[in-house]
Amino acid sequence: ELGPAVAAAMRLGAVLSALRPALPLLLGLSLGCSLSLLRASWSHGAAEERCLAPGPPAPPAHGAPPETAEGRPGPGHEDFRPRIVPYYRDPNKPYKKVLRTRYIQTELGFHERLFVAVLTSKATLNTLAVAVNKTVAHHFPRLLYFTGLRSAKVPHGMVLVAHGDERPIWLMYETMHYIHQHFGSDYDWFYIMQDDTYAQAEQVKALVTHLSINQDVYLGRAEEFIGGDEQARYCHGGFGYLLSRSLLLKLHPHLDSCRNEILSVRPDEWLGRCIIDFLGIACVSQLQGQHYHTYELAKNTEPEKEEEEEFQAALAVHPVSDMTLMYRLHKQFSRIQLDRVYQEIEDLQMQIRNLTALTPAGEAGVTWPVGINAPFLPKSRFEVISWDYFTEQHLFSCPDGSPKCELSGASKADVSEIIESAVEQLNRLYQPLLRFSKRQLLNGYRRFDPTRGMEYTLDLLLEAATQKGHSHVLAKRVSLVRPLSKVEIIPMPYVTEATRVQLVLPLTVQDLDFVANFLDMFAMNTLDTHDNALLTLLFIYHPYDAQRVGQVDVFAGVKAMVGELEKRYAEVKIPWISVKTEVPSQVKLMDIVSKKHPVDTLFFLASVWTEINMEFLNRCRMNTISNWQVFFPVHFQEFNPTLVYHGEQTASSNTDFLRDGHFDRHSFAEACFYNSDYMTARTKLAADILDRDEVLESMEVFDVFLHYSGLHLFRAVEPGLVQKYTLRSCNPRLSEELYHRCVLSNLEGLASRSHLAMALFEQEQANST
Repeated sequence: ELGPAVAAAMRLGAVLSALRPALPLLLGLSLGCSLSLLRASWSHGAAEERCLAPGPPAPPAHGAPPETAEGRPGPGHEDFRPRIVPYYRDPNKPYKKVLRTRYIQTELGFHERLFVAVLTSKATLNTLAVAVNKTVAHHFPRLLYFTGLRSAKVPHGMVLVAHGDERPIWLMYETMHYIHQHFGSDYDWFYIMQDDTYAQAEQVKALVTHLSINQDVYLGRAEEFIGGDEQARYCHGGFGYLLSRSLLLKLHPHLDSCRNEILSVRPDEWLGRCIIDFLGIACVSQLQGQHYHTYELAKNTEPEKEEEEEFQAALAVHPVSDMTLMYRLHKQFSRIQLDRVYQEIEDLQMQIRNLTALTPAGEAGVTWPVGINAPFLPKSRFEVISWDYFTEQHLFSCPDGSPKCELSGASKADVSEIIESAVEQLNRLYQPLLRFSKRQLLNGYRRFDPTRGMEYTLDLLLEAATQKGHSHVLAKRVSLVRPLSKVEIIPMPYVTEATRVQLVLPLTVQDLDFVANFLDMFAMNTLDTHDNALLTLLFIYHPYDAQRVGQVDVFAGVKAMVGELEKRYAEVKIPWISVKTEVPSQVKLMDIVSKKHPVDTLFFLASVWTEINMEFLNRCRMNTISNWQVFFPVHFQEFNPTLVYHGEQTASSNTDFLRDGHFDRHSFAEACFYNSDYMTARTKLAADILDRDEVLESMEVFDVFLHYSGLHLFRAVEPGLVQKYTLRSCNPRLSEELYHRCVLSNLEGLASRSHLAMALFEQEQANST
């Protein structure tokens, strides 16, 4: 009878023994659930009591964060729900459109890194200040010169601010006030130096990149005040000093008090006393692990012989007595910096070799030169980069397509430099055992690899001389690479897309068949979209047609089309200008148009085959900058459909038109430029040709800007300008060069080589049958 009870007890013991490891977990879960339910009931009951209780609100429970009167968590609360503030605009206030900046850096309020101020004087402006400008100005992003009185002639390329008083303290006060007013919100660091100071620009820029901008920084060569506290130090002005933006903002309200209360002879002592008295910050020579190294020059010092570590590590050197010493210092520090760079390159190459040996590819994975990108590997025969053959006198791959041309200009200088560098490298490798000298360049090859730069292969005929005087002539092949250097962003003036574009369309009798399509595209892409663009037509009459204009006007049809457009768009006016000439020179025509428009007009000189669209007009606005840059787009010219399609299919669509045409680099008919820039260049041209109007017939607007303006000429392919194929009429009365350009444009616009070859093959097949 006891058997079943014993069996049940045994089974219960087995279950308990199996659950014994999980018992703590089960008990913990049960206890946690019980406590959470108990706490939830307490909280719910307390909440109901607060809701029902009249009178003032009860004080918060112990440990709960205080709340403000609006129900928001008070100070010290780290976890709270955000409160959504609804948008509300006062109807009584005028609506103001929000101006969105073009660059996110401007919208987020980013600052430029470094501003440099150079303190100079009327006596040293044309000497030491010029030397400073030639040695370091191109390294700093922004550099201004401050003086009391200015000389009669300000050196070219220097931005000068004259305060009108030569007193040193007054100059320092006005300079600090000017910097705060004009640049205080744009830069993070402000470097103040004198014109008798040589500063290593790259070292100064590297210094500010390693400092935190959130601290009040007064960094330079710390000097003690005469008879003052040893803890209170100022930065010596001769060696330059660095101020942070936060310190400048805090100092500006006290400048007037410092000017009235602090008496000093030296401006650097006056500024140091002002910062110490009102901000409690003394000058330091070391901050955040960065040292401000300086070196004081002795009299009759020769920089080329200075080998001290203190000299080589100096950020600033003072005093520099004359311009020659400034240039010698710059040369010496440039040599020191170059040696450091070469040593760093060698160290990096050694590290690359050591690490590459550990990769799966092993030592075979090291590319030459070490550290430069590997050569481009083409995926098809169409991507193969061809080599250009050259000698010391001739180039066998010419820009104009001729098989041979004389090596001149930049290409000749490039070849000479490469040969000289090759011989120099050979001597560096084999000296003193052998000494090489060049006799002749046997063969030269070069190509541009977009992944790493210009590559060269040279077959040199060399004379090798030993230490004992024996010589031998040998041929040696060498390979060189001119790698792509650091890519830099060129600062450009700010341009808006709201600028009005004035289209100028010259028309001759030969262009009448294409005017209708041009006007239709202009109306569809600019008038219908309300783009800020206007059109002026230029009717070019032949003298014979001009005499018969009373009876038969060859442009009557075009004028009727213009009238229809003006009726359709009541707010649009399309003026025209009539010109009588046998030789429609582009420069003479622009002279007429330029006089009838304001100087700030943005011209787009178009051709009748151009299809106007908003995409290109915006690029015309962006790429044309007044007093800075003009834009000459290279339009895309479609091939002759008869040769390309053989009447089987129509012209290609917009998505694949690049396969059915080419960019016409011989045409300069389209151009974007400002009237003021054209007038300036045209004035220089008039002074050069001295009323010889026949010279204008051999020039285009491109030539005027190229030879008589200092502007940037931006010429780039423009896929937004697509022209249908047409055989243009070339005027033989123009110059030989312009006529030759027109003929080449017509010939290259027929078809591609493959299409022309197929056409010749089909013609031969037809003739043979």
